[in-house]
Amino acid sequence: MARKRRGRPINGIVLFDKPLGLSSNHALQRVKRLFQAAKAGHTGSLDPAASGLLPVCFGQATRISGLLLDADKTYRVTGRLGVITDSGDLEGEVIDRREVPPVDETALEAVLGGFRGRVEQVPPMYSALKQGGRRLYELAREGKTVERKARSIDFHEITLESLSGDEFTLRVHSSKGAYIRTLVEDIGAAIGCGAVVTRLRRIGLGPWSIEPRGDGSVDPAWTLEALEALAEEGGTEALDRVILPIDSALDAYPAVVLDRSSVDPIRHGHPVFVPNAPQTGWFRLYAPDDLFLGMGEVLDDGRTAPRRLFAAL
Repeated sequence: MARKRRGRPINGIVLFDKPLGLSSNHALQRVKRLFQAAKAGHTGSLDPAASGLLPVCFGQATRISGLLLDADKTYRVTGRLGVITDSGDLEGEVIDRREVPPVDETALEAVLGGFRGRVEQVPPMYSALKQGGRRLYELAREGKTVERKARSIDFHEITLESLSGDEFTLRVHSSKGAYIRTLVEDIGAAIGCGAVVTRLRRIGLGPWSIEPRGDGSVDPAWTLEALEALAEEGGTEALDRVILPIDSALDAYPAVVLDRSSVDPIRHGHPVFVPNAPQTGWFRLYAPDDLFLGMGEVLDDGRTAPRRLFAAL
């Protein structure tokens, strides 16, 4: 007999502002305990030395965490020229120091131009990728280096925000799988003196941004201290008010509203014909009362098939 899961059966997403020094899994467990949630997961690790947006999915929302792993990310990163470490940041061992050549904003912009768009990037040894059943960072800590295949990465935006002495700050909007430490290392290599990350903060993931967009809108992310204060003041009822609905994560997918006769067949896994449904890709499915049902996709015969459904929320 399956063991009953302990905790509250809550569903939805909390935008958590992960602090420095805390692993993503440790952060997840802290938030899960605070909400007394039966089930929780996060949507892509941040290193302990990085801070920022870490969406925490509760209950049925964990079923869309894979879609968020594939989403674009936005970071603010500060790099320091003239220093090379084995990890690409200040957490690692310094393996070289080099003289920094004269670099002004014009020269740095010229270097950055070579990294915008689609590039081939070799994942760092200090990463969570697995090879031979082991995490690369485990091998790196043993002093081992293994060959890694380059991956295609899209850097949609690399904006130079400041340059002061040997430090520069960038805003980077990238596709999934990008390693910002590797980007900074490669920029340093292109300049000829090396570079390391000194500060890294994730400020955007998928549809969310914890810094103002062009229209001034922003999605508030909750620090651990703020969530603890909410729990102290109003318990789980207060905490539940900051939980976002599952479909808030899926704004990038078109929405399709089913007629009443199609809802039950879809819920039972049967394809149906839906007028004006998108012909490619996944899309959100809603009942006529705006209840989010899950994700769908059009089959070759024109019918809409359910791809990821959620129980009535």
